Amino acid sequence: MAELPFSLDQLRILKAIVNEGSFKKAADSLYVTQPAVSLQIQNLEKQLEITIFDRGGRKAQLTEAGKLLVDYCERILGQCQEACKAIEDLNNLKGGSLIVGASQTTGTYLMPRMIGLFRQKYPLVGVQLQIHSTRRTGWSVANGTIDLAIIGGQLPIELNEKLEVTPYANDELALVLPTQHPLAQVKEIPKKDLYKLLFVTLDSQATTRKVVDQLLMNSGLDVQRLQVEMELNSFEAIKNAVQSGLGAAFLPVVSIERELLAGTIHKQSVTGLEVKRELKLITNPCRYSSRAAEAFREDILPVFANAKLPKSTEN
Repeated sequence: MAELPFSLDQLRILKAIVNEGSFKKAADSLYVTQPAVSLQIQNLEKQLEITIFDRGGRKAQLTEAGKLLVDYCERILGQCQEACKAIEDLNNLKGGSLIVGASQTTGTYLMPRMIGLFRQKYPLVGVQLQIHSTRRTGWSVANGTIDLAIIGGQLPIELNEKLEVTPYANDELALVLPTQHPLAQVKEIPKKDLYKLLFVTLDSQATTRKVVDQLLMNSGLDVQRLQVEMELNSFEAIKNAVQSGLGAAFLPVVSIERELLAGTIHKQSVTGLEVKRELKLITNPCRYSSRAAEAFREDILPVFANAKLPKSTEN
């Protein structure tokens, strides 16, 4: 077989330049000198008899031939990474790594417990958690930088054909009150009483706030009639505000389990109101699924999908 006109090191350097946007930043990220990076690209251009970068501007711009090469470069290096994962798997989960992703709420409150259990079972496997928006998480699974993820929002349409989306569990959105609130002494309140309460919510421009409002509207509530007393920037801040008696709130049950167990917050039932969203597991069926990823799916995810949530302080 004829000798290949490029090396993996040259492809790694090319990818670094594209990712970093310049020869200098690529050299810094690879811990080599800029002249060394330039020389490798020059050699690559000579070996392939093409021009990869248009050097007329301040930023490294790819030529058409360069774009074509980068497309194959991504696939070649991706296959190399998958080969390394497969070889690591032969060691029966006595090493290797797992990268899991999640959208904000799931990543903050649910994933750390999943990872904790996984680490108990497989202490030699390195685990990394990446928490981003549903959109960014979806693209990361699609391009192979995340092995699997759990999301609560809607994926971009263009990802539906690239990813395998599996229903995982339902995440309940609950009405919570200060424990000393008069309505906390009532077993169940009518839906109309919600319009008399003062609410603490996320900022109106926050993506998660829009998701919450849509879930409430889908359940028959007129969110425009809810009296918003205060807007805050996180669920943690909202929980503290409710505990301090500043208002009521709708929060994911997964985010208030600790407070329910401690009795510092009250989960209130509302007649005819059930607000739930579906959590989904996303994977890329075209990518190699490591034994660590399979172990996470088979040993960890079922435990939390069937877990009983703590009882509220309802009377």
